[in-house]
Amino acid sequence: MMTSTQASSCLLPSCPHTVSSRVLRRPAPQQREGRRQVLTQAAAQGSTFGQLFRVTTYGTSHGLGVGCIVDGCPPRLPISVEEIQGDLDRRRPGQSRITTPRKESDTCEIVSGVSSSGWTEGDPIHITVPNATQRSQDYAEMEVAYRPSHADATYDMKYGTRAVAGGGRASARETIGRVAAGAIAKKLLKQVCGTEVLGYVSRVKDVGSNVDEDTVTSGQIESNAVRCPDTDAAEQMYKVIDAIRKTGDSCGGEVTCIVRRCPKGLGAPVFGKLEAELAGALMSLPASKGFEIGSGFAGSRLLGSEHNDEFYMAPDGQIRTRTNRSGGVQGGISNGENIVLRVAFKPTATISKNQKTVGRAGVDMELRARGRHDPCVVPRAVPMVEAMVALVLADHLLQHFAQCELLPRQDSISPDTSIAGQFKRDTSALQQAASH
Repeated sequence: MMTSTQASSCLLPSCPHTVSSRVLRRPAPQQREGRRQVLTQAAAQGSTFGQLFRVTTYGTSHGLGVGCIVDGCPPRLPISVEEIQGDLDRRRPGQSRITTPRKESDTCEIVSGVSSSGWTEGDPIHITVPNATQRSQDYAEMEVAYRPSHADATYDMKYGTRAVAGGGRASARETIGRVAAGAIAKKLLKQVCGTEVLGYVSRVKDVGSNVDEDTVTSGQIESNAVRCPDTDAAEQMYKVIDAIRKTGDSCGGEVTCIVRRCPKGLGAPVFGKLEAELAGALMSLPASKGFEIGSGFAGSRLLGSEHNDEFYMAPDGQIRTRTNRSGGVQGGISNGENIVLRVAFKPTATISKNQKTVGRAGVDMELRARGRHDPCVVPRAVPMVEAMVALVLADHLLQHFAQCELLPRQDSISPDTSIAGQFKRDTSALQQAASH
């Protein structure tokens, strides 16, 4: 029989994706006499995401580095360091005057899982990024005082300890692993079904934007520091963020994400609904406070006859909708229209203004935080949103293949003739991979 200490060490997962729940056998009556009965359970610690396409992120802002392990990625997918680095550069700090001034190159290294020829090998992919410019002295005040609306207080409530410098796992540097994994997921989606995932800033504080969701391009999004393709709105947004930055304060905003050419049939009824999984993924991002898909909350003010997306048969044999208030998802399953969703982000909690708070000693006090922080998170949140959307879709793509694409589609009762051929793949890349 294991002791409690032995059981605890045994339950520590050797693989970061292991989530086990075991209850120790109760000692025999003569053994447990006079002893408090303790049931030991190992629970998931919240750092792993996905069912088949699984991602575990690790590291803290002021540790040696951050990164991720991607498990379940299909073999023979061509992927390069440059493709991953491209998305990390979009997330990188110090890009402009309206982002955190922390300077990090965020240069990634693929440690394992990708061959020297640039093909995934089917085993876990390990990507790491070193931290280079920690300034832990900036967090001296936060060691004794909780930042209002930050995770400082709740981490102490839950764990009884926390990483003060950089905020530990509550730091946005944790998202480096998500963005790296998301780059792989985006490549998989593009390779298998031509899916495109595009995010952009649609609002900063009170400044909105006007963007054509059908024609907007990544070039338009990346043409300015705000990442808003509406250039007039982007100019106003930049001025708003910069003015707030100069006062030591912060502001929030919204990111819109569009998924084009999403396969039909992703998602599952009841608890596996696609919009529910998207909402959970996106609400796990730092500073996220709201989620909408399609008409969102505005749809609650419409009549059914106003909100319903009427169907029609397109000349190419597809079932299409005349409007897209559903946001590309109906009954929890993608219908092939653009998936359109929005995520609201709160103002950055760490600001250089005096605020009333409570110290670790349990006394009321004031805090004026130091450190290098974004005056508005949304410009750098765009690749984070894209990454989480891509991870959800990649995970559901694998689930869909496993359940629904093993048997022939010829007898499918759907009149949509595109269903049977929506996963026709270019085999030239696979043949090239096999030759290596």
